Amino acid sequence: MKKEKDVRPGDYVEISLIKNSYKGILLKTPALEKDIILLKLDSGYNIGIKKKDILEIEILEKGIKKEEKFELKKNPKKQNIGMIITGGTIASRLDPKTGGVDPLDKPEEFFKFYPEIFEKVNISKIEVPFIKASEDTDYKDWQKIARASEKLLNDPSIKGIIITHGTDFLHYASAALSFFLKNLNKPVVFTYSQRSIDRASSDANLNLQCSALAAISDIAEVMLVGHGTINDDYCYAIPGTKARKMHTSKRNAFKPINTLPYAKIFPDRINKISEYNLRVDKNKVKSDVKFEEKVALMKVYPGQDPEILEYYSKNKYKGIILEMSGLGQVPTKKSRKSWLKKLTEVQKKGMIVCASAQCIYGKLNPYVYSNARDILETGVIYLGDMLSETAYVKLGWILGHPEWSKDKKIVKEKMLQNTAREFNDRLI
Repeated sequence: MKKEKDVRPGDYVEISLIKNSYKGILLKTPALEKDIILLKLDSGYNIGIKKKDILEIEILEKGIKKEEKFELKKNPKKQNIGMIITGGTIASRLDPKTGGVDPLDKPEEFFKFYPEIFEKVNISKIEVPFIKASEDTDYKDWQKIARASEKLLNDPSIKGIIITHGTDFLHYASAALSFFLKNLNKPVVFTYSQRSIDRASSDANLNLQCSALAAISDIAEVMLVGHGTINDDYCYAIPGTKARKMHTSKRNAFKPINTLPYAKIFPDRINKISEYNLRVDKNKVKSDVKFEEKVALMKVYPGQDPEILEYYSKNKYKGIILEMSGLGQVPTKKSRKSWLKKLTEVQKKGMIVCASAQCIYGKLNPYVYSNARDILETGVIYLGDMLSETAYVKLGWILGHPEWSKDKKIVKEKMLQNTAREFNDRLI
């Protein structure tokens, strides 16, 4: 093997074999695989090449470059928006040594990778409340985003805001802000990328361009904007309480559930699809970020022991969302482990129990089968077509208010109130 001197992980190289050659970024080889060379191809995929098969490695470009300064430029002819950067794949870059992605060190680095957004808007203010993967977030992070949003939305120079976020728990965050932000006056746009910026198939640029148009539009809603198809053609603007990640890796992973998108957004225009609240710039947004941490979300499965409810009761949980089967069932009459007695007991002790659907599409109806009517009689609150994740967030938000949580009737009334388009009475 002929190997050029001083080749290092991070270098852009060409590896020649007998019949083929490959170009890509040389990666650090794991300790247990010293007989191979790892290469990240231009497509973004990693391959392993046996060292004994390599004829030559040529350095095409050294990986370490001098740090370039980047300045946010403003065009007086373009409208200003605010940006809240919270982490996730969209705010990460390739680690040339490992082939994985790491968070960006500075917010300015973000725009080096996505300069196209400046063709649409000016980024006049940036907030970075935290940088972390979405699976590491919780309600305290949602509160930070809400407070940063309140600050930017009440700035008269800003037309709207974009929030970049990891995908896995993004729909929890969008639901949270849908309840946290009161008297909303401007667009609040969550966006993301499924694929990292070093991959040719990254979805970040289109998502950001469409999000920029959404942020200066008249859609005064909390929404999620991302690819509508697997192609780079358009995005959908989806209600924050009705969005759900439906695929682990596809670029159009997020879908509107039991509703229509607000709009179809192309890089140069917005086509309205359904009704939404219009911007009222003079409104003053207030954040209401109270939240009860002792709330759980649990899926019910066949043969499940209802004693699991006792665990939550003993650990002083205030409420629980049960993902029930079909139209809203749990094991009851003919099951070896009926839930009826335990549901009655924990509710008498003060726990709020709500029902959501495992089926995702459609809505619960406890009046079709007798066992569901028995469950309803224990006091369980059936939540129609509300998504489980949205229901979890909403219950935590409601129980976080002492003036509401002290009375189950008020909690039920609030849970069944259509606060942020979480219910759709006319399912599509």
